Amino acid sequence: MFFELIKTDTKTQARVGKLRTDHGEVETPVFMPVGTHGTVKTVSPHELIELGTQMILGNTYHLYLRPGDALIREAGGLHRFVSWPKPILTDSGGFQVFSLSPLRQIDDQGVMFQSHWDGSRHLFTPERVIEIQRNLGSDIMMVLDECAPYPCPEDQAEEANTRTLRWAERSLTHMERTKHLALGKQFLFGIVQGSTYPHIRKKSAHSLIDLNLDGYAIGGLGVGEPREVMFEITGLCTSLLPESKPRYLMGVGKPEDIVEAVALGVDMFDCVIPTRNGRNGTVYTWKGKLLIKNQIFQKDFSPIEPECTCYTCRHFTRAYLRHLFQVNEILGLRLATIHNLHFYMTLLQKAREAVLKGQFLEWKNDFFAVYYNTHETIED
Repeated sequence: MFFELIKTDTKTQARVGKLRTDHGEVETPVFMPVGTHGTVKTVSPHELIELGTQMILGNTYHLYLRPGDALIREAGGLHRFVSWPKPILTDSGGFQVFSLSPLRQIDDQGVMFQSHWDGSRHLFTPERVIEIQRNLGSDIMMVLDECAPYPCPEDQAEEANTRTLRWAERSLTHMERTKHLALGKQFLFGIVQGSTYPHIRKKSAHSLIDLNLDGYAIGGLGVGEPREVMFEITGLCTSLLPESKPRYLMGVGKPEDIVEAVALGVDMFDCVIPTRNGRNGTVYTWKGKLLIKNQIFQKDFSPIEPECTCYTCRHFTRAYLRHLFQVNEILGLRLATIHNLHFYMTLLQKAREAVLKGQFLEWKNDFFAVYYNTHETIED
């Protein structure tokens, strides 16, 4: 069994489950740090494991361009190439390709695009994307999809979803045809699209369920739509998707958004926020976020968070981190990233524990009471 549902909260849709892969088990809900180029920026695989990271995400588009999926296959697959022993999910590269708006052309066959590195032209078809991910050897593969922009007219969202569904069928068929290329057991997720139109989302979900894929992602959110709309669509999708399969909300990653989405029954998350914001000097605490570069921290000799057990908080002060950012030392980026990833891993661990204890709603309310109402958020 790839996914086992262990417990669902009685007052919300929050749930705890377990993914089983060739590279180990993953407790859900889970946050996956983004390793775009085969590395989570500024931290080593050893440090990620110490932080409690269960799974990382790789980017098919970027790894295809550099160093190339053939080279990674020759190295024994992505796990060996990057020295990561735990599970890996690779996205299809669709979002990156579609963000290259002036550099790509799309039709039913696939997407022709120009590399942002050297201008060379490439064609991503559903079949080619499956082959690339076979070469990468990721535990979970994503189908190629078309992510409609926000806002977009209904007919554009409908067309993008129709194409996404056709590509999902082709991806599943080609996955069966390429079993001989697999470096290990791989699972395939479909992606629910439809922008902010509920009836298109319903059509997308029902059609993907009919394909009996291994899991289902919710795509096309967190792209500029109002927050309440994001959760309305997320809740609609989780209510339609089968309880027996994992649900993955793609690219949504603010702490407060993760907690809300867990309450709606989401199992998996990824986002660059903890790492990117850490490199920019923003650190997360249970009382909100801090811009550690600000003048107010010049003589603050306390850790980022007194109760935090991460390496950064056990050894360094806010004043020292501010100093590192002021003088552009790489260590500052590393220490802030380590703290943020520890915060995210702890956040999801506490969410899982609350579900298992039957206390998720109370935990959620307590989290927001502190995070929103008594926080010490200090920004620009």
